[in-house]
Amino acid sequence: MARKKNKPLPPLEWLQPRVRLTRVLSSLSLLALALVLMLWNQFFADLNGARPWVISGVQLLPLLLVAPGVLLGSAQGHIWACFMVNLYFVMGILALIDPSQVWFGVLVTLLSVVLFMSGMFYSRWRYQYQRVLAGENSAIKDAGADA
Repeated sequence: MARKKNKPLPPLEWLQPRVRLTRVLSSLSLLALALVLMLWNQFFADLNGARPWVISGVQLLPLLLVAPGVLLGSAQGHIWACFMVNLYFVMGILALIDPSQVWFGVLVTLLSVVLFMSGMFYSRWRYQYQRVLAGENSAIKDAGADA
């Protein structure tokens, strides 16, 4: 079986701004999603007598579990946030069905998509960045010159 050739990694100058941008985007979308959930439950949601802080706490628990990893810039934390944010995407799509919750559904869906996309790109580019810093790109070039 033929050995698959390694693709060259992007240069650091290309990776640095993208890593920074996606980290900021994922952090801001995580915080914005938490803020939208809290404001919706406190002021706009019809909770049928339930305590708003209890509902907010249950809805915010998954976000709070991944928030330290995302806010500190952990690639693993961003990966876990991508798994978790699918719950909020489904919640946003379901809210879009109800005419009284359309704007809430739009906000939650958009923020969850932004968090998912920026988290995935951050983790990919962060790992590539770490590989380039470790000198893996030069090893690939050297192996290509020998072949």
